Amino acid sequence: MTTAVKSDGTVGKALEMLDLVAEFGRPVRFTDILARSSHPKATSYRLLQTLTNQHMLEFNEVDGTYSLGGRLMRLAHAAWKTASLAPIARPFVEQLAAQTGETVHLAQIEQGQVLFVDKLQATDRFETLAQVGKVAPAYCTGVGKAMLAFLAPKRLQLALQQQAYFQYTPATLTDPAALEAELDQIRAKGIAHDREEHEEGIISIAAPILSTNGRVIGALSIATSTNRHTLEGLDAFRAALLDTAEKIGAEATNWQFPA
Repeated sequence: MTTAVKSDGTVGKALEMLDLVAEFGRPVRFTDILARSSHPKATSYRLLQTLTNQHMLEFNEVDGTYSLGGRLMRLAHAAWKTASLAPIARPFVEQLAAQTGETVHLAQIEQGQVLFVDKLQATDRFETLAQVGKVAPAYCTGVGKAMLAFLAPKRLQLALQQQAYFQYTPATLTDPAALEAELDQIRAKGIAHDREEHEEGIISIAAPILSTNGRVIGALSIATSTNRHTLEGLDAFRAALLDTAEKIGAEATNWQFPA
C-alpha cells in the first residue's frame, strides 16, 4: 500500500488517487488500485467514481479498468502551455538533439523532485526512464543535480530535506554530505553529470537553465548510453549544452514563470 501523506480533505484524497492511477502507466483494475491505496475500500471506490463522473478518469466497462480521462488531459495540456518551460524551449531542444544526435531532456524542479517536461530522442538505439510528465529523484540525475547546485540557499536546504537517498545503482550517491560536496563542484564547473546513478548503462551531462537574475527555472541534459559514449566523451557536448541553456534562459526572461 502507498504511504499516507497529508491530504487537504476530499480534494487531497482525490488528487492522491489520480497520482496512484497515473503511476501504473496503463489501464488498471480496481483490485490493483486498492492494493496500493492508503484509503479503505469504500473510500477508494467513492473517489474513483467521483473522478470518473468528472471525466478526470475513464472507466472501461469491457475490461473493468480505469485510465486517465479526457478532462485531465486537457488540463495537462493547458498547464504544459502556461506553467511549463517546454513550449519556449522546444525549438532549442530540437536544435540540440539534431546537433548531438543524442537524447535531450528538459526538466523543472518541483518539491525537491525532477519533473520532466520535454524529451527529444534523436536515436532509437537506447531508451531512458525519463518521460514527459514523469517525476524522478533530484539527487541522482544530471538535471536534478544541475538544478540543486544553483538553487538559492533556503530553497536548496528545503530540497535536500526532500531527497530519499535510495540506492538505484551501485553508483548512486546516498550520503547527503557527499552530494553537497558534488554540488560545490557543479557550481564551479557549471555542469553536472549522471554517472549511471539512476539507471545502469545511462549517463548524461546537464546544465541549469537560469533566468537573467540567476534564478533556477529548469535544466537541460544530453543523455546517452555507455555503449555509445564515455563520461569524458560527453564533455564534447559541453559548449553546445551551455549555449543552449543560456539561450533558453534568455528567451524565458519575460515569461511569467511560476516561482
